[in-house]
Amino acid sequence: MPRKEIVDRAKRDLANGKSPSTAAGGFVREEMDHIRQGKHGARSTKQAIAIGLSEARRAGVPLKPPRRGQVSKRTQRSAELAYEKGQGRGSSRPPSPRRARAAERALEREGRDAASPRALATQARRAAKQRGAADRSRAAKQAARTKGSRARSRAAKKAASTRRR
Repeated sequence: MPRKEIVDRAKRDLANGKSPSTAAGGFVREEMDHIRQGKHGARSTKQAIAIGLSEARRAGVPLKPPRRGQVSKRTQRSAELAYEKGQGRGSSRPPSPRRARAAERALEREGRDAASPRALATQARRAAKQRGAADRSRAAKQAARTKGSRARSRAAKKAASTRRR
């Protein structure tokens, strides 16, 4: 269950015109924190992100399920059900305690490396490679525009120091 302030922040983001994926970021971040704190693990960084996105969908963030063929049928169905639930449609049956406990125990047996900075960086690079060069360039330009002068200066100094090596 996501914390109330994360749900409120997502609603505020959506009201300010931010995209659903941006609004869902807080849920993914919270999921990474849970893994780092040892509440449970995840088999992969992708799974950890998927859990956070599912939480966001169930909380009402209008994040569309992935298109057919991008993920397995099972994941597709799960995302569709979470989306329906968050939009006030779909079954309002209480969750099965036995099933919830089984899922929680399965995650507890998984490792904690999925939320490590190294694993997250690897996943980010892999996801970026699937996008086109123009898309990546646009994202980099937007990041530079929205970074702010202090952060931009720090990034420039870091880039200069790595070039020296």
